[in-house]
Parts: sequence; C-alpha cells; structure tokens
Amino acid sequence: MLPIFLVTFPFFALIAAGYAAARLRVLPLEAIPGLNVFVLYFALPCMLYRFGAGTPIAQLLDGSVALVWGLCALAVVAATVWRTRGARIGWNDASFGALVAAFPNTGFMGVPLLAALLGPGVAGPVIITITFDMVVTSSLCIALSRLDGADEHGAAKAVRQALRGMFMNPLPWSILLGALASALQFRLFGPIDRTVTMLADAASPAALFTIGAVLARSALAARRQPALGLARVGDVLPVVLVKLLLHPLLVWAVARVAVAWGLPLSQSALVAIVLVAALPSASNVSMLAERFGADNGRIARIILWTTVAAFFTFPLAVGWLN
Repeated sequence: MLPIFLVTFPFFALIAAGYAAARLRVLPLEAIPGLNVFVLYFALPCMLYRFGAGTPIAQLLDGSVALVWGLCALAVVAATVWRTRGARIGWNDASFGALVAAFPNTGFMGVPLLAALLGPGVAGPVIITITFDMVVTSSLCIALSRLDGADEHGAAKAVRQALRGMFMNPLPWSILLGALASALQFRLFGPIDRTVTMLADAASPAALFTIGAVLARSALAARRQPALGLARVGDVLPVVLVKLLLHPLLVWAVARVAVAWGLPLSQSALVAIVLVAALPSASNVSMLAERFGADNGRIARIILWTTVAAFFTFPLAVGWLN
C-alpha cells in the first residue's frame, strides 16, 4: 500500500496546495478563471492530443469499454435521482447531484494520475470514459434538470445549451484530433510538437492546483449559505457514497459479467475504468450547477468531500485491484 500512496500523494498534495493558496488569498480568487482558461484551453487539450495520438486507434474505439462504462453511468444517474429527489430536492438539484455522482474528475486528475500508476497504455479506456461523460452523461443530466419546470423553455433548451457547450469545449476536439493523428500515423512538425509537449507537461500540475483553488472558491461561496445541519448532511453524504463506493463497485461487477459473457474487455482496460470510477467528482459540475440555478453549495460540498475522501479510498481501490 505504501508504494501506491507514494504515487498518489503528490497529486493530492498539489490539490491541497491550490486549496490553501486560494483560502489564504495568496492566490486571488479573481485569478482562478485565468488558471481555468490555461488548463482547459491550452494544457489539457495538448495532453489529451498527445495521449490520443500515441494510442493505437483500436483502443480508442473499444466498444466494450464504451458499453460497460455507459451502462454504469446511466445506472448511477438513475439511482441517484431516484434516491435523492423528494420534497426538498427537485429535478434540478437531483439531476446535478446525479451528474456529480456519475462524472469523475477524469480530465483534470484522472489522466495524469492513472498514467503515473498504470503507464501510458491506459489512455485509450480513459479517453473513452471522458468522451462518454462529456457527450452523453452531462447532456442527459442537464436535460433532466429541466423537468421540474424551472425553465419555461424546458428540456429542449437545456439540451441545446449542453450541445453548444460541448461544441465549444476544446477537450472533445483534442481527443478527436489525437484519434485522427493515431489513425493516420501523423506527427506534428518538430517545433510545433515540442510546443505541444511543453504545454502537455504543464497540464498535470496546473490542473491539480486549479482543482484545489476551485474547491476553495466553492467552499467560500458555500459558507454564505445556511449552516450544514443534519438535513444538509443527508443531502450530501448519500451522493458521496455513490460516487466513491457504488460507482466503482458497479463498474467492476458489470465489467466482470461482461467478460464472463464473452465481451472482449482486457484486464488492463477493466482496471482502468474501475479506477476512473473511483476518482472524486468532477470539479466543473459546480460551474454547471451554478449556471442552471441548482444548489451549488450542495454540489460544491459533494465535490470537496469526495476529493478529500479519495485521498484514502483511491489508494485502497488500487491496492484491491492489484
């Protein structure tokens, strides 16, 4: 277990450093959007492009991974909405709670962490999970969030907004370009390739530091809301347990059944997607929740709790799978 902690500790330490910098105002809160822009539009796309271009195209088109991951993501969304929706939590809050339960922090955290643990060969399955969550899971949850009539234009407008946001998101495009480069055996021109490599190398530390800063900003915003009483704990804790326990266990179980039924899912791909499911919640869900008028304080707490708890649960998941 100690060797696993030695690998994972620096990743969580960078998140803690970003959190402390923002909470202590060493990093101005006004600077966080700039960090987000650098990571989202420059560093991470370069890293995903390099992973995609260096991965055989067959791994990027692995239907077995997509099927197992997709079924589990939809099951987590359905179970979370069913468990949490009630008198105090309508479709809007339940849907974003489901999104934060089903959408791991794969882009900002998972890709570099899993590559460090399992090697660059893990890129194919991880990229498939990112693509599915950005295209399907996010769009579904945003559409469900409109079912309580909070928006007079309904689910259709939400779906259009989700698709427009997906179109403007550089990460799917970088994945697509990397896949095309892999299929065509295309290599960038020397100086351009070195520039992309430098940005890609900056992605991991910058993204992890930014996660911490975003969590600190969300925590500060949540403090302006009513205190976290027992009822509020009951709104947060079940989703945390779904994310860190139910989601990885479900992926493992469905993957094992799929293999038993003859689905061509390799052991390395199985381990990779289970560990993706064991990651904490994606930090960008907080921004989506704020945009669509959901209880962002609740979503921010879920993200923060899963990130803190994952410092202990994620190494345990790695040790269990090994």
